[in-house]
Amino acid sequence: MRNFHSFISSSKDIANSLKDLNEVEETLNRIQAHKGVQGIVIVNHEGSVVKSTLDNIQTQQYSTLVTQLTAKAQNVVRDIDPEDNLTFLRLRSKKHEIMVADTKGYILIVIQNPHEHEY
Repeated sequence: MRNFHSFISSSKDIANSLKDLNEVEETLNRIQAHKGVQGIVIVNHEGSVVKSTLDNIQTQQYSTLVTQLTAKAQNVVRDIDPEDNLTFLRLRSKKHEIMVADTKGYILIVIQNPHEHEY
């Protein structure tokens, strides 16, 4: 009986995980559909790429550099207020706009053309 209950619990966990994965995919599709979005990269806090819509070279470049920048920005926020956390970072250059959401366990990086959505 105990194994059956463990199986049911595991099955529920798997079903919830699949539901979460579907929600993540839907969210990524919505983001990707926005005008000017050039790519999305999701990185865990260990620096491993979880998902990317970019080619391998760009994925490696953005994941490495933006993860380092996010860690430095997090340190700045904590130096200013030790009880605060970085949640969002936005960089804009002439050619690109990089938006970074730092969430529990993951960093979401969205790269877009800043001129695609100007008025």
